[in-house]
Amino acid sequence: MSKILSNQRILIWLLTTLQFTSCNGQVKEKSVTDTIENEVNTQPLILKQSTTFPQIHTNLNGMVREFVRTMYQDKKGNYWFGTNGDGIIRYDGQILERITIDGISPHFRVLEIVEDKLGNIWFGTSEGLIKYEGEIFKTFSFKEGLPGVNAEIWGLTIDKSGLIWVGATGGVCHFNGEKFIPFSLPGSKVENAKPMLSDKLVFKIIEDKNGNIWFATDGNGIFKYKNGEFIHLTAKNELTDNNVADILEDKQGNIWIGTFNGGVSKFDGKTYTNFTKNRIIAGEETYNLYEDSQGNIWFTAEGYGVYRYDGNNFKQFTTEDGLTSNVTQSILEDNKGQVWFGSWQGLSIYDGKIIMNAKDKETWTN
Repeated sequence: MSKILSNQRILIWLLTTLQFTSCNGQVKEKSVTDTIENEVNTQPLILKQSTTFPQIHTNLNGMVREFVRTMYQDKKGNYWFGTNGDGIIRYDGQILERITIDGISPHFRVLEIVEDKLGNIWFGTSEGLIKYEGEIFKTFSFKEGLPGVNAEIWGLTIDKSGLIWVGATGGVCHFNGEKFIPFSLPGSKVENAKPMLSDKLVFKIIEDKNGNIWFATDGNGIFKYKNGEFIHLTAKNELTDNNVADILEDKQGNIWIGTFNGGVSKFDGKTYTNFTKNRIIAGEETYNLYEDSQGNIWFTAEGYGVYRYDGNNFKQFTTEDGLTSNVTQSILEDNKGQVWFGSWQGLSIYDGKIIMNAKDKETWTN
């Protein structure tokens, strides 16, 4: 059953990836009540747009046709929702806003969201790199040197020096604020590599506390980089799978690795422990690694819901506990301590006791 779910998800994921389609001002979306009470409305009724999956929980007042792929809360408390095909949606604690950007179709994909030291928000998207400076949105793409035709950005991080690292379907590069500068990974390849999207793509980039940069690639394992030297981690040595989906460093300095076919592992600096093959958890496809303010590690396991690791034990959350789906696409802890889950069938919130519809915990529909 899990294999069927996995295959279905991968098929839809690959199909939606081909939808390369992005925002000067902001358009405020109306709630159901607002739309009914104000019949004079030149905008199409967003609530009537079709959804790909049945919505058990909120789809942000009808703005999301498929799912929220990534979520972020900035230093000011604003929530940012990056969708799979419906662009950027912002929630300031009271109002939901769909962001529109000049010259870009509203139907683009958002794959990563980060914030720099100055409070600028950066979005890795199917339309390139988008920067929000507090009032305006700027887009940087092939004209600024983003490698590849119709390239989209999956990996995005800002290191301690403020350098922006970008992992796109056309390769890895730095962004200096004006243009993209190519950064070459070693040419070493694993045997029988099976990239899902591009053999040049890096799904995730992180910097650890020691200044090492980790690149989780599409089918070619992991590269660890520092001071011009690379270490290639593959299934021949440390990894359980060369198709790496996600990577995270926790507060203790452990490196967590989620893969498409080999489950989740933890590297403590000496030993790799794979919890899936040891049958401590279920689900070979693991991703959305996230550490909350209490030091708990959260991640999704395809078809098996969400796991939380408290340092000693794993707790599994499934539809029986209130999740809308056992295929969860995104995880976020907000500044209230609530943990958000985005799935194919809407957004849920865990308040530490129960999982419930996000609209019943937040105020945008009131």
